[in-house]
Amino acid sequence: MRETLTDRFRFLRAFVANPRQVGAILPTSRWAVRDMLDLADVPRAELVVELGAGTGVQTGEILARLSPAGRLVSLEIDPDLAKLLDERYDDPRLQVVCDSAENLDTHLGGKRADVLVSALPYTSFDAGLRRRVLDLLPVALAPQGVLLVIQYSPLLLRDLRRRFPSVQQTITPWNVPPAFLYACRADAA
Repeated sequence: MRETLTDRFRFLRAFVANPRQVGAILPTSRWAVRDMLDLADVPRAELVVELGAGTGVQTGEILARLSPAGRLVSLEIDPDLAKLLDERYDDPRLQVVCDSAENLDTHLGGKRADVLVSALPYTSFDAGLRRRVLDLLPVALAPQGVLLVIQYSPLLLRDLRRRFPSVQQTITPWNVPPAFLYACRADAA
């Protein structure tokens, strides 16, 4: 319980410092993260990439599902939160990167993600940044890969449909506020 309260305070502090970068005042609930991860086959993934790792709610759930041979690259732009992730998860499968999602390709070593998990606050981004990051996502996915996105607004749906022929949408009420979950695939099958 203490870790949860401390994480909430850290997340709130990061939001106050950079509200457009963080996009929410509280971390996403574990229930919403589990619902989102259920939309992909994380145990079979060789490479999972996480954008907007925050305090690690998603990171912990991904690591719990990831195979022993899998790899997780977690990007977090806030240096304090990236340091927290590095200290919290002593797992050789995890690489924490303190950088913008705009630079994703420089951290993948030519690989493409089987599962890409994004909790970035796209609706808080200026239009140029939103477009640049969204344009990177299809390129960062393996041919049969899936992009999982969690948002607190349905406004991103049109942007996702422009970039992916298959977009599955669901809502999870187990979050405050309720979260919109998207599973996007480059293959329409």
